[in-house]
Amino acid sequence: MEKRGVKEFLKRKNVTITVQTYLIDALGAMAFGLFASLLIGTIFGTLGQQLNLELFNVIADYAKSATGAALGVAIAYALHAPALVLFSAATVGIAGNALGGPVGALAATVIATELGKMVSKETRLDILVTPGVTIISGVLIAQFIGPGVAGFMSWFGSLVKTATELQPFYMGILVSALIGIALTLPISSAAICIALSLDGLAGGAATAGCCAQMVGFAVLSFRENGVGGLMAQGLGTSMLQMGNIVKNPKIWIPPTFASMITGPIATMVFQLKNIPAGSGMGTCGLVGPIGVYTAMGGGKNMWLGILFVCFLLPAVITLVSGELLRKAGWIQFGDLKLDLK
Repeated sequence: MEKRGVKEFLKRKNVTITVQTYLIDALGAMAFGLFASLLIGTIFGTLGQQLNLELFNVIADYAKSATGAALGVAIAYALHAPALVLFSAATVGIAGNALGGPVGALAATVIATELGKMVSKETRLDILVTPGVTIISGVLIAQFIGPGVAGFMSWFGSLVKTATELQPFYMGILVSALIGIALTLPISSAAICIALSLDGLAGGAATAGCCAQMVGFAVLSFRENGVGGLMAQGLGTSMLQMGNIVKNPKIWIPPTFASMITGPIATMVFQLKNIPAGSGMGTCGLVGPIGVYTAMGGGKNMWLGILFVCFLLPAVITLVSGELLRKAGWIQFGDLKLDLK
């Protein structure tokens, strides 16, 4: 009876303790929080520096400073938090991000939001109790786990970057394929790259993988989705294909194969580098190429690398391998169809 009572209480409070909720919905929402703060701030910052527009530099500073708050609100929104919990999550996100980076913000906000939801509208002092419980619990969690999380993510990110420097071919393949897959999955490749501080050659490999997925799916599905699908996936997100991937996983082969080729080309031929904020974004809003420019500052090798690694090679490799799979009967017409209405 007691367990049943707890389950009914959690259900009434809309607290759903599942992997889907915390590692897919919440993590996926982080991408929106990051894009609305750190990523758009990075774009404005790059434009401000290159065009000598001080207003853009000011906007960039404000946008980047709002990263923690944006993360907190985005995560709480994904967890269907009531108003007071949602607004209080901004403070929790700031604390979590300051002490533990994006992963710290994720952990602190998830726990604080769920606790806030549990006490929401349970007392006559809701205006004080709900934000109080949410903020106090969130800040305590951030202080408790934040430094450890930040230390581990920094160590692991350094390990990946060092390995890529030492083994650019094999790590180029691995990083490109894995981060590219993460971009298409309903999680946030951008959050992963930022949390790991994935820059340098590793950032370049990650960029190659993300671009391969986005450009690859855009051109592979052109006959089904036309120009609208080309733009939605090429400049938006390849995550739109997840429903079709579940139905026929073979459609994932061409863009993933392309990423395994462009990854080592990025690290060994063009030696592309990126910043953490751009490494996991691919061609979404052209953030990936902009990040490459921010990291490398121009030059013939950089421009050729962006052209071939981010656009031409993913398109050609995916189209060719995709046609082979279509002829083999592994991919049928309509397998990549999107409902873009």
